[in-house]
Amino acid sequence: MIAPPRCRKPADHIREAARADPPAPSRSRAAMGRLSADCFDAAPAPMRVADAVALIRSRLPVLSGIETVDLARGDGRVLAEDLVAPIDLPPFDNAAVDGYAVRTADLSPGAETRLPLGGRVPAGHAPREAGAGFAVRIFTGAPLPPGTDTVAMQEDVRLDGGTVVLPAGLAPGANRRRAGEDVVRGRLAIPAGTRLGPRHLALAAALGLPGLRLRVPLRVALFSTGDELAPAGEPLPPAGIHDANRPMLAALLRRLGTVPVDFGILRDSAASVRERVAAVAADHDLIVTSGGVSVGEEDHVRAAVEASGGLTFWRLAIKPGRPVALGHVAGTPFIGLPGNPTAAYVTALAILRPLVLHLSGALDAAPSLIVRSGFATAKRPGRREYLRVCLRPGADGTPEAVPAPGGALSSLSGSDGLVELAEDLTAIRVGDTLPYTAHGELG
Repeated sequence: MIAPPRCRKPADHIREAARADPPAPSRSRAAMGRLSADCFDAAPAPMRVADAVALIRSRLPVLSGIETVDLARGDGRVLAEDLVAPIDLPPFDNAAVDGYAVRTADLSPGAETRLPLGGRVPAGHAPREAGAGFAVRIFTGAPLPPGTDTVAMQEDVRLDGGTVVLPAGLAPGANRRRAGEDVVRGRLAIPAGTRLGPRHLALAAALGLPGLRLRVPLRVALFSTGDELAPAGEPLPPAGIHDANRPMLAALLRRLGTVPVDFGILRDSAASVRERVAAVAADHDLIVTSGGVSVGEEDHVRAAVEASGGLTFWRLAIKPGRPVALGHVAGTPFIGLPGNPTAAYVTALAILRPLVLHLSGALDAAPSLIVRSGFATAKRPGRREYLRVCLRPGADGTPEAVPAPGGALSSLSGSDGLVELAEDLTAIRVGDTLPYTAHGELG
């Protein structure tokens, strides 16, 4: 395959469309423009995973449009614009505990202080100014009366009739939350590209924001390929197997905040594959297939993509999952994953996930942790390997990764996550530290 010329910068109309509000979420792809045929170079040798991801981020534009969404529907969505705090948080000095608000100037250095009780401030009520020489009963979250700057915890105070006895050594400013202590008005509260979770919605709500500017979810066309496949629940043909990839990939795509559309199984017919793949391009932001992108006589997906767009066939330096294809069909991004379910899962983690996050305008926060190896093995250099592991506590209580038992899919299902072995490694010893990604962190 002759390498096409290098990708041009996206046209101005594509960049402008990426910032504009689409007429409706389902039309986000139409608003974004199309990729050109020269967006990638063919890789003459197996490409490292990090290089493949860098190529995606440098050569592809964000394709998702922008819309305003009610705060209550923001969970899992991608923030399109920096969220700048419109107010201080908290908006006023307030009490961090139940107790008594006083002026530092009224405290006796090194001795107890006796002050008459001069009012009461529950949360949600505006206080009046406290006169000098008085203690004011106050409750958690209530605004400090003007003039006061310190709160004594009620557990440390004695009451003597109408007099409050304060402990010695009460530090100035004790138990006070200052206005803007959490977030200062005008400062960045949540950066654009954040995939919002409950904790982000809490902050946005506390800042008084009823709606947010969010990216429109990508619509993803999803296919499996192969005459041997039958959907779960249907009888198996002779020499057939049930399709494991579409349910797996659809679940992962949903966790990534997209809207996957299941187009079923592409049978091993060159004309049918070409027609069906081309038919979904205009109405979707991304096309994902599994199987059919290798070099076998019945692998028709590669030719179908090249017929209506352009394809760089990536032979990734990865195990499992070497055959991965990236390109476009009539301007719509395309990625073809291996047909083997375990390889499809690993390459979805390594390539599909960063691709989806980039096209969605989302920041790609690396989900991996570091764990200790509880096993030893040799490794071929030059490729990145992903091993299915279970975690168990080591002798000192530190989590250790050990290979998950079973065959390909049973070990994937029974594992806790994946450890990642870098290209340059040639051996892993017991006690080595390894990057680890829990399955639950992949979405």
